[in-house]
Amino acid sequence: VSQDGSPIEEEFMELMHLMELERSLLSDHELRLLEDAALMSRKQEEGYDSDEEDYRDNEIVTAQDLEDIWEQKPKQFQPAPRSQGKHYFGSDRVFSDSLILLAKKDVGSQKLWLLPQIQWQTGETLRQTAERALASLPGADKKATFLGNVIQKEGSVGAKVFFFKAVLSSHKHLPLEKNSFAWVKKEELQDFLKPEYLKQVRRFIMAL
Repeated sequence: VSQDGSPIEEEFMELMHLMELERSLLSDHELRLLEDAALMSRKQEEGYDSDEEDYRDNEIVTAQDLEDIWEQKPKQFQPAPRSQGKHYFGSDRVFSDSLILLAKKDVGSQKLWLLPQIQWQTGETLRQTAERALASLPGADKKATFLGNVIQKEGSVGAKVFFFKAVLSSHKHLPLEKNSFAWVKKEELQDFLKPEYLKQVRRFIMAL
């Protein structure tokens, strides 16, 4: 599902549609509409002889009849909503925007919203750590494409946090616990993250 277009994008699409329409040839259906109109005009003329007409093997459905039928079918179709409401517990809550997965973690005596994280283990690359962090979340049937890689040097001193960006490519619905995980849009991050943490996250998270 694509994002909603901006006013400029909508205006450009309309312009391209008009240009394509002006340069296009008449379709078989449009030609048939003209033929039907010409036939109706001849029927209204004095001295009209129906025996001179070719009725296409006695076909009685006109092009206008077909258009009426085609117009009814879309009216019976009800598209699914592009948004599932303002809840944060499913990755399908918004179809036209990118969502970011947050997890509530115990940090000291507080429970804070953070990007999913896990402690690095000796012998693995930081990308492997990030992949393990994703695999540790509820629901094992999910795949993601990780962007980038970093090698952790042995002997580094102090606690460091490395951020990895990953795009969820396929999954079955993740059974995430309410109030423990949330799927949020970029502009909703400020409602969950602490200011200093939010400042760092905004440096690399882009609205796609």
